Amino acid sequence: MRIACLFNNDFEFVPGAGADAAAVRASAEAICQALRDAGHDSELVSLQGRDLVAVLGKLERDKPDLVFNLCESLCGVAVNEVAVPAVLDLFELRYTGSDASALALALNKPRSKDVLLGRGIATPPYRVLTNVADIERVSAEPLDYPWFMKLANEDASVGITEANVLADGAALATRAQQLLAEFNSPLIVERYVPGREVNVTLLGSGKHVRFLPLHEIDFGAMPAGRPHIVSYAAKWDEKHVDYEGTKPVPIKGASSALVAAIEETARAAWNAIGLRDYGRVDLRIDPAGVPWVIDVNPNCDISPDAGVARAAAAAGWSYPKLIGTIAELALQRYTAKGAA
Repeated sequence: MRIACLFNNDFEFVPGAGADAAAVRASAEAICQALRDAGHDSELVSLQGRDLVAVLGKLERDKPDLVFNLCESLCGVAVNEVAVPAVLDLFELRYTGSDASALALALNKPRSKDVLLGRGIATPPYRVLTNVADIERVSAEPLDYPWFMKLANEDASVGITEANVLADGAALATRAQQLLAEFNSPLIVERYVPGREVNVTLLGSGKHVRFLPLHEIDFGAMPAGRPHIVSYAAKWDEKHVDYEGTKPVPIKGASSALVAAIEETARAAWNAIGLRDYGRVDLRIDPAGVPWVIDVNPNCDISPDAGVARAAAAAGWSYPKLIGTIAELALQRYTAKGAA
């Protein structure tokens, strides 16, 4: 296949974003090379937000067999990523990953939770905070603490620290005021689910979805008294105590019944949000063994050192096999649609 690897390079033009910009480009280059190693003709294509139509117009003229969509934001704003698949569809270009509607739904955490709840899928009850009045109202409620706070329209654990685990209404009010001041973004608070945290990687579309080996977060090295959560530092700061205390490992000691329950819940969440080709569903397992969906991640990180690649390696797959499989699944989806 002739494949264009499309990635957003906006951060390369943001002062002080050197490391982040380099990581985005390095990931795109690794995926592009993996496609070549898998036998495909692959070219790297960079995109700044305001050049969207021009760049995709060029792709329309070049007519690659597939666009590998790696855009995670536009103009430095995560929610703008939905514009990329929308315009790809407009230009009738085949591409990997979820469409605009699935991305938009997953990025709006309150709305995605409403969909999950409407489908009868276990996800913690929640409240949304957008202003001081919301904070005052919710902090006065007799909630069954602890609860957990995060940004309503962000991913990658942005804004999450140990202070996001809330012991009472006073803690909720304090942390909400801090996050609103820092990010000027709506917040979501949900009941905290104690127990194991499991990452489920799925590949495919429609009825043809497969699971890669399940992984969980090993909190064994977390200092006593520190909450068992995956904070921003746990993902991005190798010198932080949370980084050392949150190691993804193959799931241990899970009964066949628990594995089946985890996979059933993850598949239901995948279908409810409308994911395709590849994605990850994060769950917490409560003391009674019930899986609760805490996040649904379309077009998740597939860098060589990310969780999806780890899960693929646990299945005995090389990195080129993983990336090549995602491309082939996307093309098969279009071929099947055309034959229908």
